[in-house]
Amino acid sequence: MDSKNISKLMFEMQHLKKVKHEWWKIVGIQNPDSVAEHSLCAAQIAYILAEMERVDPLRVTAMLVWHDMAETRIGDLHKLASRYLKSKTEAEDEVMQDQVEGLKFWNGIIHLVHEYEAHETHEGKIAKDADYLEQAFQARIYQQSGYEGTAIFIENIGRALRTESAKCILNELRTMDFWEWSKSHNYHPKETN
Repeated sequence: MDSKNISKLMFEMQHLKKVKHEWWKIVGIQNPDSVAEHSLCAAQIAYILAEMERVDPLRVTAMLVWHDMAETRIGDLHKLASRYLKSKTEAEDEVMQDQVEGLKFWNGIIHLVHEYEAHETHEGKIAKDADYLEQAFQARIYQQSGYEGTAIFIENIGRALRTESAKCILNELRTMDFWEWSKSHNYHPKETN
């Protein structure tokens, strides 16, 4: 077992907590969520979508756990910035190769991320939809916090979704109040004591 290089990878993954989602800054959010926060919630959504679509939830979840790992070294590049790179995918692939090179399980991680990026398999499509849905939920939260510029994200994501399960969830999201989940538990954060 290569515990030294495994430990290095685990330390590197901790840095995803410091990498912020850059696009949200463009619409005025000064302290947006981190890539680690995004990845966790996207993986949770992936599990649920996979169950709804009747495929292996662990495989789909694993894709989302690893899909942004290259961002520890190159940061989060939003769509506008990515347009000016020769190939964001090639750059991320090179980073991943360096990150996991020599580890016994490296082929498995790289295969999962490639399947996610290609989104040609049903599992890959679900994983991509989970990534998009997480961003849609975050956009809705920001929108209901007063950042109206995030509404366009929800509409753009609606056009990108591929699975019926994700489309149904997005339709619910469009009409939900961010605080609705708390109302059924008698938690009212807007009230003061």
